Amino acid sequence: MKIEEIQDIFFQECDEGLVQAEAGLLALQSGAQDDETINTIFRAVHSIKGGSGAFGFSALQHFTHHFETLLDQLRSGDHKLTPDLIGILLGAFDMLADHIGAIRGEKAVPDDADMLAKLEAIAAGEAMSDDPASPAQRNIAADLGFDIGAMIGALDEGSPADTPWEKGAETSIRLFVKPLRGALATGSEPLLLLRDLIELGAAIVSVDWANVPEISEFDPAEAYLSWHLDLPTNVARSQIEEIFEFVSDDCVLRFGDETASPNVEISSQKFPRGTGPGSIVIVEPGPKPAAPIAGDVPADQDVAIAAPHPVGVTPTIRVDLEKLDRLVNLVGELVITQAMLAQRLLNCGLAQIAELTDLDHLTRELQDSAMSIRAQPIRSVFNRVPRIVRELQISTGKQVRLAIEGEATELDKTVVERIGEPLTHLIRNAIDHGLELPEERIAAGKTPEGRIKLSAEHRSGRILICVSDDGRGINRDRVLAKAVERGLVAPDAKLSDEEIDNLLFTAGFSTAETVSNISGRGVGMDVVRRNVQELGGRISISSRPGEGSTFTLALPLTLAVLDGMIVSVGDQTFVIPLTHIVESLRPQPEAVRKMGVRQSMINIRGVWLPILSVGDSLGIRNSRINASEAVLIVVESAVAGQGVLMVDEIVDQRQVVIKSLETNYGVVDDVAGATILGDGRVALILDVEAITSKHPANLSFAS
Repeated sequence: MKIEEIQDIFFQECDEGLVQAEAGLLALQSGAQDDETINTIFRAVHSIKGGSGAFGFSALQHFTHHFETLLDQLRSGDHKLTPDLIGILLGAFDMLADHIGAIRGEKAVPDDADMLAKLEAIAAGEAMSDDPASPAQRNIAADLGFDIGAMIGALDEGSPADTPWEKGAETSIRLFVKPLRGALATGSEPLLLLRDLIELGAAIVSVDWANVPEISEFDPAEAYLSWHLDLPTNVARSQIEEIFEFVSDDCVLRFGDETASPNVEISSQKFPRGTGPGSIVIVEPGPKPAAPIAGDVPADQDVAIAAPHPVGVTPTIRVDLEKLDRLVNLVGELVITQAMLAQRLLNCGLAQIAELTDLDHLTRELQDSAMSIRAQPIRSVFNRVPRIVRELQISTGKQVRLAIEGEATELDKTVVERIGEPLTHLIRNAIDHGLELPEERIAAGKTPEGRIKLSAEHRSGRILICVSDDGRGINRDRVLAKAVERGLVAPDAKLSDEEIDNLLFTAGFSTAETVSNISGRGVGMDVVRRNVQELGGRISISSRPGEGSTFTLALPLTLAVLDGMIVSVGDQTFVIPLTHIVESLRPQPEAVRKMGVRQSMINIRGVWLPILSVGDSLGIRNSRINASEAVLIVVESAVAGQGVLMVDEIVDQRQVVIKSLETNYGVVDDVAGATILGDGRVALILDVEAITSKHPANLSFAS
C-alpha cells in the first residue's frame, strides 16, 4: 500500500474523529455532561493525535497534545464544566478542524497561539498546588492511584509496588509494557496508557528502571522505564489492544508470565489490518500461554490473527467510491436488460413464465441493496452547521439557538456531498438577514435569542430539508423595490407573494445595504437554486413578516433508479415517478369544470384541483385536450401541493434507470431526466415539481 493511500485512510479517520468529537461537544453544550460523553471526545482527539505523530504532522500533534491534556483533566474531575469552558472546548475543536484542513491542503496553517495559551492556562490554573510535580503529572498520578514520591522510593529500593493480586496468580493476566526509543517524539505518553489500563482494573506489579542512564546522559525526550502489570481475567483482550492501537509502532506490549518469554507481542509491521499505520497483529509463537487467550494455536506454527470485534460493534469495510459507482451502474444496466427481456417475452406471449417473475424480484432486491450501500445519513452535512452558527454569532453579535432534527435521515451519497454548499448559504442568510439583533428582538416582544431549525425527513419518496428561523421574515416591499431598481421587473408590475419571494433566487440579487464577508454580493441564493435543481430537486419559500421564514428543499432519495408509471401523450412516451402519484382516474364529464379557454378543474372528493395538460406544457401535437376523454393522474409535490396531470393513456408501470439529460444533452424544461425502456426507446422522465409549480397551490379549493 502506498503512503498516499495510507494517508488518505488517516484523513478518513480524522473525519470520523471530528464527527464523534463535535457530537460529544454539542451534547455537553446541551447539558449531557456524563463521563461517557467526555470519554468519547477524549478518544477521538487521542486517535487523531496518534495518527498525526505517525505521519509527522507536528503542528497538529502539538495542538492535539494540549487539547487532549485538558480533556484528560476534565474527565478526571479536575475541572467543572461551565458554559465558558464548553465554549473554549468548542473553539479548540474548531482549531483542530482547521489544522486537519491545513494538512490536507484545504486551508492555511492556523495561528493557534491564543488557543494554546488558553488550554495551558486552564490546565495549569485548575491544578495549582505546592506539589513540585507538574499539573499533568499530578493528574495522571492521581488517576493511576499511586504516589510519585512513593514510586521513586520503590525504585530506589528495587522492590515492586503492592498489588491486590498475588504475583503469578491464575486469576490475573500478566502484561509487560515498554515504550521504545523515540516514542515520546511521536506524541506517545506512557503514563496515559497506564492510566487507561488502570481504568480496566490493572495494578502495577513492578517498574523496570535498569535502562535509566546517568544524569549526564539523560535525555528528557526519551523513554527509559518499562512496567509489569496484572489485570483481572475478565478483561477482554480487545480492550487492551484498543488502548495501544495508535502507538503500536512505538511500544512493546507482551502478554504472559513475567519470568517467561513473551507469549504475545503486538506489532504493526507483520500484518497490516488493511487500514494503515497503527494496525494491531497478535503473533503467538510457541505453546499456548497460561493467560486466557481465545483459540488454540499449534505449537510449531506462528499465526497472525485479527483482533476480535468488540461486542455490539458492526464490522465495516472501506470501498473506493469508483468501485461502488461502477456496481450501481451495472445494476442499472441489469435493470434495463431485464426490462428488455420482459418486453421480448411479452411480445412472444410468454409473459407468465415463473422464472421471469423471480428474475424481476431478484433484480429489484439487488437494486435496493446497491442503493442502500450508497445511502448515507445526512448527519455528516448537518454536523458542519453548529460551527457555522458559532462563527456567525461572533461576527454578527446575534444570539442563536440551533435545533437539528432528522440527522439520521439517509439519502444518496452524491446528494449528501453536494447539498453542503446550499445549506451553508441558507444558514448564513437566515442568521444575517433573517434574525434580528438581541435589542431588536426584545423590542419586538421576542426572546433575545433567535432560533434556527434545521430538519430532514422522508416524505412521499423524497427527502425534505427545511431551514427555518423565527426572525423578521422577508420584507417583500423592499425586495420588490430592489428588483425594480435593478430593472428585474417593471415598475407597474403586480407580483404575488410567491413571485416576489422567488426574486431572491435571481443571480446578483441582494437586499444587503453593505457588502460584508457574510453577504451582500448576490451570489448566494441563485447558487442554492442551481445546485438543488442539478440534483433533480426544488426549493420553495414560506415567510410571514415578523414571524420568520422557512426554506424547503425537496430532493430525490437516489439519482440512479426509480419506480415509474409509463404514460403516452400524443406520439410520445413519458415516465411519471411513482413517488409523486396519488391516484389515477378517468373522470366523468360532470366532474370537470372549465375555467377560461384552456384551464379546467376537477372535483376529487369535494376538493377542486387544477388539471395540467402535459401535452400543452411540452408542446406535443395531437395530444388529447378533452379531460373527460383522457386519463387524469393526481400528483403531489412539495412546492405546489396536489394537482392533476392529464395524459392520453397509461402504458405500464416499471422500474427505470435515470440518465442525466444535463450531462448528455442539456437542460429541458419540465423534464427531470431520461430512461431506456424495454423496447429500446428513450422516454423522458417528467419533472412533476416543475410542472405543478406553474400553477399556484391556492387554485385548489373545497367545493
